[in-house]
Formats: sequence, structure tokens, C-alpha cells
Amino acid sequence: FPNQYTEEEARKLGVVGWVKNTSQGTVTGQVQGPEEKVNAMKSWLSKVGSPSSRIDKTNFSNEKEISKLDFSGFSTRY
Repeated sequence: FPNQYTEEEARKLGVVGWVKNTSQGTVTGQVQGPEEKVNAMKSWLSKVGSPSSRIDKTNFSNEKEISKLDFSGFSTRY
């Protein structure tokens, strides 16, 4: 699953975090940034995704306000 599209979208929107493919064929990750930018990323992840992906459902959890970002960019983890 090419996560480069997710990385590009995250950088374009200005959010930070990471994304990772799981052995179950799903994708997990963490996104941080201003609320409106995070919401835009969530919308992209729910509706668009990378060209070769099929999105059956999305589940966003552990949402909370933070005082500072934990990441300096957006990366793919393996």
C-alpha cells in the first residue's frame, strides 16, 4: 500500500504524525495539528485515500487537545 499519497496529503494540509500498514491489511496512524487541518485529513482518509486503496470504514479514536505537537513531520512506519 503506497503511503506516499498519505504523506503528501498530510504535508499539503500541514498536519504531522505517522501512518502504518498492519498485517491485517488495515492502516493505522496518528495525526496531529490544528483542528480544522486534522478534520480535513480525516475527511481525506475517509473518502479519498491513496489511488490503490479501498476504504471500507474508518475509525477515529483517542481524540484530544494537546498543548504541543509530538512530531515534526509526517512519516510512514514499518
